Amino acid sequence: MTQNHVSGMEASAVSVLKRAVELDQNGRFQESLVCYQEGIQLLMDVLKVVRDESKRGHYRERIKGYMDRAEQIKAHVNQVKEDGKYHEEIKIAEDATGYSYEVLFKPYISSTLTEVWVEDPYIRHTHQLYNFLRFCEMLLKAPCKVKQIHLLTSEDETNSSQQRSALAEMKDSLRTQGVTLDLQYSSTIHDREIRFDNGWIIKIGRGLDYFKRPKGRFSVGYCDYDLRQCQETTVDIFHTKHTKSL
Repeated sequence: MTQNHVSGMEASAVSVLKRAVELDQNGRFQESLVCYQEGIQLLMDVLKVVRDESKRGHYRERIKGYMDRAEQIKAHVNQVKEDGKYHEEIKIAEDATGYSYEVLFKPYISSTLTEVWVEDPYIRHTHQLYNFLRFCEMLLKAPCKVKQIHLLTSEDETNSSQQRSALAEMKDSLRTQGVTLDLQYSSTIHDREIRFDNGWIIKIGRGLDYFKRPKGRFSVGYCDYDLRQCQETTVDIFHTKHTKSL
């Protein structure tokens, strides 16, 4: 393995761990934990290929430091979850990028996740229906075994046939992936909330529709939501041991 390749691996690890420290300092502990774990794994990959013993000692020391901090965060998060006091807030700034569904939800998806509830009154128009489809696709690709997705939304009074047709198609398509989509409509729904049966509750001020319209169909961000600009919104994350009873 070339020195350039090792340097590239180390640069990746440094970048991820720098992000972990920033999130840690801002009190976004669950997100920082994911970054610490990824960064530690990258450093361990570097350690496997480095032969210089002094450098190996340096990497071991860094790995131990980050592992100790990750364990402290894990213990803290578990304690506040146990106490029912977990609350984390993410403020997405106007025109910010880097907030795809994969990025936003990844820290809260675990292998035990099997059932998801989405309450969002605005899964009506074409772009909102695509947002919900992307959210479902994200769950299918995530390291979990989602078997059931519940959607509670409001009916599009101007074009309910398109909305119902699109959601019926999603339901059929998800069934081929082994996932049941349960659809319900409410004329009084107002709050926007996503609940996971592993205990996490994510409330987004704008629901899943927090992305700005791209400037054109061939503009950067049209396909990749990480590169798409966002509208200003707040994300509140809670944890409860009684998700299903809510």
